[in-house]
Amino acid sequence: MTISEVSNLYDLSADTLRYYEKIGLLDPVQRNTSGIRNYQESDLRRIEFIRHMRNAGLSIEVLIRYIELFHQGNHTIPQRKQILQEQRNLLKDKVKEMQETLDRLDYKIENYDKLLLKHAEELQAIQDEAE
Repeated sequence: MTISEVSNLYDLSADTLRYYEKIGLLDPVQRNTSGIRNYQESDLRRIEFIRHMRNAGLSIEVLIRYIELFHQGNHTIPQRKQILQEQRNLLKDKVKEMQETLDRLDYKIENYDKLLLKHAEELQAIQDEAE
C-alpha cells in the first residue's frame, strides 16, 4: 500500500506516518523501484498498534521505549507487559473520570428537562386563565 492509502485507511496524515518511521516507531518502510513507500502487512499491524496505543493515551516517548524493548527480544516481555499494565491503569482512571463527568451532565440535563416542563406547565396555566 502507498502512504496515501495507509493515510486514508488509518486517518493519519502522511506526515505522521513519515514521522513515526523517522523516530523509530515504524521500521523503515520498504520502497518500490520508484522510491515510493510500499507498506506491508507487518507495517499495517504496527500502525494499528500505534494508533490504538496513542488513542489509549500512551505518549510517543513511552511508545518508543516499548518498541525498543520489542526489538530487544522476548526477554523484555515482562517490561513491555508492565508498560501496558501501567497504561491500562491510567486509562481505567480516565474512563472513571469521564463516566463521572457523563453522569454529571446527565444529571444537569435532567434538571433542565424538569425546569422546562415546569415552565411549560406554568405557561399553559396562564394561557388557560386568560381564556
